Amino acid sequence: MPSQEEIFEKVREVLVDALGVDDDEVTMSATLIGDLGAESIDFLDIVFQLDKAFGIQIPRAELFPENLANAEAGFVKDGKVTDAGIAEMRAKMPHADVDKFAEDPAVSNIADLFTVEMICKFIAAKLG
Repeated sequence: MPSQEEIFEKVREVLVDALGVDDDEVTMSATLIGDLGAESIDFLDIVFQLDKAFGIQIPRAELFPENLANAEAGFVKDGKVTDAGIAEMRAKMPHADVDKFAEDPAVSNIADLFTVEMICKFIAAKLG
């Protein structure tokens, strides 16, 4: 299994290529949307490139779950993710820092869950 540093370097290469950012912008704490400017279409390319880079199959919704802000499922109320929504995030995204998000669970903060570190943890779990 590759080291954390080796995983990070490959993830960095993928993000530089997929998002057209400089490699020094890709840090462990960088958010894909806020810091690196990713858009929804970029997530498909990122998953495809990660598949190739690591020789694994990643279902898109496994790395980047959808419907996390689903009010109909009881996951959101008054612009905040509910306890049920937080539990769903923990179940679907064990590789994300959901505890930090839970400190201020505004729907607008969901994008902050998608960090370079989250991708690295996900890849390490997939490979391990």
